[in-house]
Amino acid sequence: MDQSARYADLSLNEQDLMDGGKHLLVAYRMKPKAGYGYLEAAAHFAAESSTGTNVEVSTTDDFTKGVDALVYHIDEATEDMRIAYPIDLFDRNLTDGRMMAVSLLTLIIGNNQGMGDIEHAKIYDFYAPREMIRLFDGPSRDITDLWEILDRPRKDGGYIAGTIIKPKLGLRPEPFAKAAYEFWLGGDFIKNDEPQGNQTFAPMKKVMPLVVDAMKRAMDETGQAKLFSANITADDHYEMCARADYILETFGPDANKVAFLVDGYVGGPGMVTTARRQYPSQYLHYHRAGHGAVTSPSSKRGYDAYVLAKLSRLQGASGIHVGTMGYGKMEGDADDRAIAYVIERDSYQGPVYHQEWYGMRPTTPIISGGMNALRLPGFFENLGHGNVINTSGGGSYGHIDSPAAGATSLRQAYECWKAGADPIEWAKEHREFARAFESFPGDADKLFPGWRDKLKGHR
Repeated sequence: MDQSARYADLSLNEQDLMDGGKHLLVAYRMKPKAGYGYLEAAAHFAAESSTGTNVEVSTTDDFTKGVDALVYHIDEATEDMRIAYPIDLFDRNLTDGRMMAVSLLTLIIGNNQGMGDIEHAKIYDFYAPREMIRLFDGPSRDITDLWEILDRPRKDGGYIAGTIIKPKLGLRPEPFAKAAYEFWLGGDFIKNDEPQGNQTFAPMKKVMPLVVDAMKRAMDETGQAKLFSANITADDHYEMCARADYILETFGPDANKVAFLVDGYVGGPGMVTTARRQYPSQYLHYHRAGHGAVTSPSSKRGYDAYVLAKLSRLQGASGIHVGTMGYGKMEGDADDRAIAYVIERDSYQGPVYHQEWYGMRPTTPIISGGMNALRLPGFFENLGHGNVINTSGGGSYGHIDSPAAGATSLRQAYECWKAGADPIEWAKEHREFARAFESFPGDADKLFPGWRDKLKGHR
């Protein structure tokens, strides 16, 4: 059934829709299956995403038609389809009238992804009007709160050197805490890797007291505050809260130094929002394990990583992993900096839409995945700043001297970039950074050819 007469209006002006503030605008790369017209398939997509069915029904009235999703732009050559969703379509909380990400996702990537006339459809940008921004929680904590704990300025407090305990699974409580202590002697921030939680060989109630002790000893020895991101991911609301409550009780006076890590993609919006609302005093660390199933360029359905990042800020993530922009082991390229910019800035021009955040707190880019001190100067040059959290697992524990030396080398790499120095010359005056060349010779050969001769006598 061709529904384009009802669910498409190509006369609508995009800027007028944005100025009106009553629609969520969503841009897709959509291709119909062979034999279906583009506009007809697009209208069916909009119908399935809102008020439509496959047949005429007797319950449709004029009001119902007023909340139809409308296709307002198509370009078959570029597979560009854009739909305007009236914000009244989306479910509101019974308790406080606010909006929920689960309802938003149910409509914009719901049944439409599996329809028989759609070859593929993938969201690559969306625009949330001010009313929607106002009705989402947004972050309760951001990187400025971590800088304050670390006794830094709340503006441009700089690079937070972090790690992930390696190996990510298999360590018993004592070796885990020892690894944390050794890193904290040089670094700032440790996160549980996403599978770490309450394994039989490393029960949380044995691990966490030892981590607290390691943190206290490292703070005593260095005179500096330390940060720990604890994984509270769980299927069940009560289990997640039990983990969170136990961690806060165990850290006691140092509970402000604890972030809560949630696996936001596999756990879903309900888990993210539960953590955000039940524990607004904690930094909410959104890990996106599994996201590549839909965000990878090889996937033609779902949404891309830029869209995931925007959604995380709406939901209230204090920080989210944004990949390594081609500088580490993760899939991506230098242009992925847009993913960082849209979550950290109050205003940003995306692939399609200019998004204003109207004062919503920023979400910190968390850089993780195969990074080490040698890769960081180029990464910072590409990104244009160093106000990020970087969790380097192998880049710390793979350092030839110690995890503390690895952490120090990461900070020295940031200072090298900030000073605009040549990394080879910088290494001559900074031993831990110089030893990173020995620690990661494959990267050194690729990034700094001839380094062995240039650093003779300085390693």
